[in-house]
Amino acid sequence: LKQFVSLFIGTLIMANNHSLDALSTTPGTLIGTGKLGGLGRSGAQPLRKLYPPIEPYATGILEVGSGHSVYYEECGNPNGKPVIFIHGGPGGGCTEGNRCFFDPKLYRIILMDQRGSGRSKPTASLVDNTTWDLVRDLETLREKLGIEQWMCFGGSWGSTLALVYAIEHPARVSELVMRGIFLMKDEELQFFFQQGTSMIFPDAYQAYSQHIPVAERNDLISAYYSRLTSNDEPTRREAAKFWTTWEMSTSFAKPNVEYILKGDDAEFAAAFARIETHYFVNLGWLPTPDHILESVDKIRHIPTVFTHGRYDVVCPFKSAFDLSQKFPEAEFIVCGQSGHSAGEEEHTSELVMACDRFAGKDCGV
Repeated sequence: LKQFVSLFIGTLIMANNHSLDALSTTPGTLIGTGKLGGLGRSGAQPLRKLYPPIEPYATGILEVGSGHSVYYEECGNPNGKPVIFIHGGPGGGCTEGNRCFFDPKLYRIILMDQRGSGRSKPTASLVDNTTWDLVRDLETLREKLGIEQWMCFGGSWGSTLALVYAIEHPARVSELVMRGIFLMKDEELQFFFQQGTSMIFPDAYQAYSQHIPVAERNDLISAYYSRLTSNDEPTRREAAKFWTTWEMSTSFAKPNVEYILKGDDAEFAAAFARIETHYFVNLGWLPTPDHILESVDKIRHIPTVFTHGRYDVVCPFKSAFDLSQKFPEAEFIVCGQSGHSAGEEEHTSELVMACDRFAGKDCGV
């Protein structure tokens, strides 16, 4: 009996070792469609950082109608490869750091604050502010700047808008680089804003959910939307703070205090929370719940890279997995120690390398 037990245990250990060896030599993860990036890359090369800060060489305002004045800027090389940075939220606006994913010697870097966001005016306006209006704004800007094709770079909501724009105008997109895939599906919104992430960040969820009376907590998105569209300014301000703090508290695998404090920035939170809930209660005005996945065949010829954090609780990993199943030509990079934010080191490194490769630089991968 002892000999049998010893032989059985030895066989299990050998089988387990073979399984581990197989995993370590396969490109990716347990999912079969992606590959490990960041700290999981073979060769243990140092993670890439953002390029140094730069200033715009041109700024402008796009008058797009309905009272909206949309801010845009250009950085880097005026004769370089055009790239449009599509920010998240919706309602998040662009930041100075967003310019730095791209080699400024090689890229013509274009940033645009979407309607009601960032430096665009009027702040937090919901008038004619839909996904389709933003798609038209991107086309208007591309035509104004005389660009035939550009690379689209976006994360979270920015990935949604990049995908929808590419589906509508595939001939105008040279490449797609995305992070934190969000398909604007009810299951994603329910997971993050109702119940799912609440099980992982119950401490942050407590303040977010308890701002709403018990009788309305069965639909937190709608409850917040009613407050964020209230005529009472203090009501809007308080709702914006709790909504924004919830999202900022959960965006990093290791919570980032500076990010969380964005909830205390009344101007940022007002646009971010109000515009987000406006889009979410309307499911982005997409024609069907699976619009992006149903339409992805229109863009499968476009060179595409996207990253997703294994521990992303804002945009669940399933969204990236589902996209990879429908879009096997895309390079799906799993950041195995990361959450949602592009500011996490694995995401930053992979996005910088992807942009370098699309500009013709040898990244050694």
